[in-house]
Amino acid sequence: MNELLEKFDYWLKDGSEIAAITMRRRLESVEGKDGIIFPPTYPIENNKAGYNIDELNEKSNICQIDSVGSQANRMEPIFMHAPYSNLVPNVSIKAMVDGKERSVNILEAGHRAADAIIRFSTLGPKIHEAFQTIKNIGDASLLAKIAPTSLVFGVWDSQSTQIKLPRILRSVIRAYNVCELKRSAQYTTIAGEILEGPDVEITTKGTKAELGLAHVPAVRTHGGVLVQGEIRQEASLNLVAVRTLAAAPDRDDDTLKLRRYILGLALVCLTAPQEMSLREGCQLIPDETFVAEWKLVKHNGKRETISLLHKDVLDYATLAANTYGVEKNILGEFDSKLANQVRNLQEKDRKALLRQGPVTNETIKKFKKS
Repeated sequence: MNELLEKFDYWLKDGSEIAAITMRRRLESVEGKDGIIFPPTYPIENNKAGYNIDELNEKSNICQIDSVGSQANRMEPIFMHAPYSNLVPNVSIKAMVDGKERSVNILEAGHRAADAIIRFSTLGPKIHEAFQTIKNIGDASLLAKIAPTSLVFGVWDSQSTQIKLPRILRSVIRAYNVCELKRSAQYTTIAGEILEGPDVEITTKGTKAELGLAHVPAVRTHGGVLVQGEIRQEASLNLVAVRTLAAAPDRDDDTLKLRRYILGLALVCLTAPQEMSLREGCQLIPDETFVAEWKLVKHNGKRETISLLHKDVLDYATLAANTYGVEKNILGEFDSKLANQVRNLQEKDRKALLRQGPVTNETIKKFKKS
């Protein structure tokens, strides 16, 4: 057991020569290497949707298929399900929505521990204390006990303490040398023909189009991309960032336990099988003709090929989590009245309130008096 727990300690100790672990693999569409895939669209120009394609020169370009943030949001929720759910605390916030009670897991929160669903809940003061402890003495233990994935995937408490923790694990998917395609289609209305006969209006605007009572054309809209180069996923686990994590000063044993725990979670996410159904028209699988490259990268620039099996990593992460001590259930309740009180403050007052400490009904009363 000790041998397994100490397996990666030479990566974690201060002064280690290891900078990072990297993974690179090729992907392809489920329809084949020449299948058309659909990247995400963004408001690229004049709020018109478009693909994120960077032109390098006349013959080459790079198209973003899945961003770093999107990849993190796909990886993190694995901890909501067995066999990974025992590795992290089950933090859930109760909220009333349309008169019905809803439970929100912290793993569903877009800003993780810094999300408003946490800030305006009964767990808000506890999370604020965790951020403040990092800021004051560099101790990440409290945050690791409540929201360890905020350490793995990064978090920014931009509204309050201003603490910004970098991502330890990042992954991105890009396609190289793509040709952008267009597609056209037309919605044909049956209801419109019943009402107006064969001379139904063809339009994209107005009441008839809105209600489905007109033929609505969609001409030369986004038709995906044809990848002439390769689709590549690249991921890295920043061991320097792991080694910045610490418990309280003079608690070296607790610091090592903390680093082992966070490393285990990051390795689990890095090696876990991914179902890459990214969006409609973009379902990817590994390219079986290309063996994934796993490298251990040193500070001197040298790279060593390594093998990381998910089963072995999960065993390590489980032992590290049990040794660190994971609280099973942490419950909170969202306070909508509290959130509305803050929302209704003037901007300068709202910012001042959020930056002076945890948000509670008592702190709001004191703030208003002052």
